[in-house]
Amino acid sequence: MTVKIITDSACDLPKEIIEEYDVDVIPILAFIDDKEYLDGVTLQPVELLEAMRNGKVPKTAQVPPNMLIKTFLKYVEHEDGVIYVSFSSGLSGTYQTAELMRNEVLEEYPDFDFDIVDSKSASVGFGLLVHKAAQMAKEGKTKDQILKMLDHYVKHIEHIFTVDDIEYLYRGGRVNRTAAVLGNLLSIKPILNMEDGKIYPKEKIRGKKKALKEMLDIMEKQGDDLKHQVIGINHGDDIDGAMKLKEMIEERFGSDKFIINTIGCAIGAHSGPGTLSIFFLNKNYK
Repeated sequence: MTVKIITDSACDLPKEIIEEYDVDVIPILAFIDDKEYLDGVTLQPVELLEAMRNGKVPKTAQVPPNMLIKTFLKYVEHEDGVIYVSFSSGLSGTYQTAELMRNEVLEEYPDFDFDIVDSKSASVGFGLLVHKAAQMAKEGKTKDQILKMLDHYVKHIEHIFTVDDIEYLYRGGRVNRTAAVLGNLLSIKPILNMEDGKIYPKEKIRGKKKALKEMLDIMEKQGDDLKHQVIGINHGDDIDGAMKLKEMIEERFGSDKFIINTIGCAIGAHSGPGTLSIFFLNKNYK
């Protein structure tokens, strides 16, 4: 038996990785026309993105308390301990709710060896933390060793992304109407990043080609030893754009280890089709 890793669907890890490392993934809720769906279970990301292209405005909600507590209770007798790596508390209430549910479980099962980690990350940036934790668990590392790694990774993970259409950021409340209209008229591609678990605008670039180059320039300034890292890439149903990014990173940094996936419903509902993101560890991460 090894340490059990639990997470939620905002980590956007490919299905094959989830299955290989036996990670228990709790789905975020998504809503289209007020109909409830489970991210990655009853609604696939490509379906949500296509609905957005057709004018739908989806919404998302945190993992419900009953779903969290039901999952936690499955592992109360797991001898090597359990870690739940949660979606950023700066973007969702899931972490706070999970802490409340953990306390309820511990009242009944005080010996349950269970920790919750706020990833302060999203999408495959979050997924890189989960992937590393699951690898270490499979290798037989202790819960304390995994928690120490997660604490370090949380402090050093970088998210750099751009969106294809600023209109989706407007719908999600990230920019105002004037900025959205002018941005689309001028073909502005905003570049955003995450700091302390929240999304912030970083640059405004005209044209997609220039935006991708700027993303790699930022990556070079902020990253370290990129050749030997696992680099995360995700896309809003734009596999060609994702593969272009991969080729650019390979050529510029010599990287050869990647996790590439479609952006999930939790983030895709707010960033929209055509989103492109890269995730890596910054300087001094070793």
